[in-house]
Amino acid sequence: MSRIGNKIIVIPSGVEVIFNDNNEVVVKGPKGELTDVFNAELSFNVEDNTITVVRPNETKFMKQIHGTTRSLLANMIEGVTDGYKKELELVGIGYRAAVDNNTLTLNVGFSHPVVFDVEEGLTVETPKPTQIIVTGINKQRVGELASNIRATRKPEPYKGKGIRYKGENVRRKEGKTAGKGA
Repeated sequence: MSRIGNKIIVIPSGVEVIFNDNNEVVVKGPKGELTDVFNAELSFNVEDNTITVVRPNETKFMKQIHGTTRSLLANMIEGVTDGYKKELELVGIGYRAAVDNNTLTLNVGFSHPVVFDVEEGLTVETPKPTQIIVTGINKQRVGELASNIRATRKPEPYKGKGIRYKGENVRRKEGKTAGKGA
């Protein structure tokens, strides 16, 4: 029994969900439009303003894909209504970020600046030189861009320098101790 797969998805007002053949789902809302293709064996029951995902049998694969499909569809609906946002912080002397047009430039201690081209559908803001905000309607693309930005300089455990998610706890190590053989 999939607890997540059996949950009901509520369609908020202002959101339109269209089911095409081959299980292609189009979700239109105030922030934009998302399209995805799901497994052809699954079916969707739409009643009033709710959607339930129904699996045809109890095989292991169907049980696995049932909850995943429900979560992806719920994320699409949430994305077109509210959108997604990931915040990153730059910690370190001289670490800074700047956005120009659709290009994010990071100066994070390398001999050269690191440049990211921001794909269409995502927006990147830098309210402060040490803060980056990635927003968009597709949860996967927002998380992937934030993860790629963080991967350029992960927080190191001794001084905590690097790029981290806002509120992320970096485990610190003690480092060397002086005067071992006194």
